[in-house]
Amino acid sequence: MIDKENKYIGDEFVEDAGDVVDEREKALAGIYDLVLPPGLPHKIIMEAVDKFNLEVTTRKCAIKTIDLESDNLLVLRGELEAVNSAHDYIYQKLSEKYSYRK
Repeated sequence: MIDKENKYIGDEFVEDAGDVVDEREKALAGIYDLVLPPGLPHKIIMEAVDKFNLEVTTRKCAIKTIDLESDNLLVLRGELEAVNSAHDYIYQKLSEKYSYRK
């Protein structure tokens, strides 16, 4: 606690880090991310977003590359059932587009 006599400028904005983390965790409870691979066609992403009511956002993910830096990747964020359905939908669309035909 900060006593009022020894308060410095800016101290009024100090927050307890525990409360902030708890609020973030509560906001993300029941929310899942589907990390999208780089190069996935935008058309398929937008179809999945519209069809399953998902949010597109970015997430820092470690990718094993030559320089081993983490990159921001696109993710689809939503409830578990919607994210799983979007995964199956994207896999189906890619299979149709890139399937080997004899």
